[in-house]
Amino acid sequence: MKTSIKEKVNGKITLEVELESSVFQGAVNKAAKKLASKVNIPGFRKGKVPKTVLQKFVGSEAISAEAVDDILPDTYIKALEQEKIEPIDQPNIDLVQFEEGKPLIFTAEIPVKPDVELGNYKGVEVKHKDAEVTEKEIENYLGTMQQRHAQIEAVPDKALEEGDTAIMDFEGFLDGEAFEGGKGENYSLVIGSKTFIPGFEEQLVGMKPGEEKDITITFPEDYGNETLKGKETTFKVKMNEVKVKKLMSIDDEFAKDISEFETLEELKQDVENKLKKAAEQENEQQIRNKVLDKVAEGCQVEVPNVLIERKIDDLIKEMEFRIQQQGLTLENYLKFTNSSMEQMREQYEENASNSVKIDLILEAIAKTENIEVTDEELDKEIEKVAEQNKQPAEQIKLFLQSQGRLDSFKDSLMIDKAVNLLVESAKIVEPKAEETVSENKEENL
Repeated sequence: MKTSIKEKVNGKITLEVELESSVFQGAVNKAAKKLASKVNIPGFRKGKVPKTVLQKFVGSEAISAEAVDDILPDTYIKALEQEKIEPIDQPNIDLVQFEEGKPLIFTAEIPVKPDVELGNYKGVEVKHKDAEVTEKEIENYLGTMQQRHAQIEAVPDKALEEGDTAIMDFEGFLDGEAFEGGKGENYSLVIGSKTFIPGFEEQLVGMKPGEEKDITITFPEDYGNETLKGKETTFKVKMNEVKVKKLMSIDDEFAKDISEFETLEELKQDVENKLKKAAEQENEQQIRNKVLDKVAEGCQVEVPNVLIERKIDDLIKEMEFRIQQQGLTLENYLKFTNSSMEQMREQYEENASNSVKIDLILEAIAKTENIEVTDEELDKEIEKVAEQNKQPAEQIKLFLQSQGRLDSFKDSLMIDKAVNLLVESAKIVEPKAEETVSENKEENL
């Protein structure tokens, strides 16, 4: 088989393939036998039709076309391997010659990853100030622990207020008729959580156990339920209990009750250590992102839509997995958030495009710098994954191989090495005070 690249423009390669006449003739003969077993020709049993008769009946071109259908896919894959081409989408095939007794010739216009015009990627300058753990953050963390371990107690004759938990029965009515999904018994609702339709929680404030009340609520115009959107409804509510949080004092006894430490000072030190570790990881991630953004600014690449769409698919799969962990389906999530799959894809588009662009740039840098991952490095990373999943390393490696993911796993390690190269060579400059204030304002917008 002869292969040659006829044209290479940004994002596309035109490949010409010529398959030997003897090989194509073999495919034609097989195709003739296959067609002979399918057609009914008077005077002949199926499968026993001579090739010359079959040619007169269906035509030589039909036999050759059948041969092309059979042999072209495998021929195309072998041609890609021969030229070491990695397509990112399906090709456009143009048959140049497919006559019996002659070589099969076709061209394939193949979408490939685009060329990347790299800028100055080593020694880029980024501004960053490391986040530090403050006493206020330690106090807030302890306060969160205090809230988490608070006891919820019912208080007789207590008027419901912000932060309390209402235990209630309710039923919703539209035009005097109860509607589906509008009823709850002994339902627990934290006032201020804003988990109900706007206006509902506010009208509960002040109610005491045993009290009953009618609440009028108008559903939002963009509500997911067509029957209820924009409609005024009435909820009949009975308050069964009012519960309040009973907070423990933050002292040595608190430390003993909720941790393995004997004193509050030991607990505070542990909290500080955890916050410092988290801050270090956050600093590393921020520096990494700033360096990559700075490098990307100096590079030129046209990101193919097919890669963006594929990345969006991946992001939605990750989102769906997280939703399933919470006991929801993606379909229900879209209903609850009153959105559609099209809207979700639009929301992810910019993020996906930037992510693909950075991946393409990092691949180009890795190639330029001749970055490789050795077998030893690969095995070491597989051992880390095995340790995290408490499985033998060999089992993890076999799984990656069986799923065809070993090469992509190795590529991800190569990309990590490219990122490390960029970060290590970058110049990290601490911003001036006014720049830090401006940056914090932007983050809070």
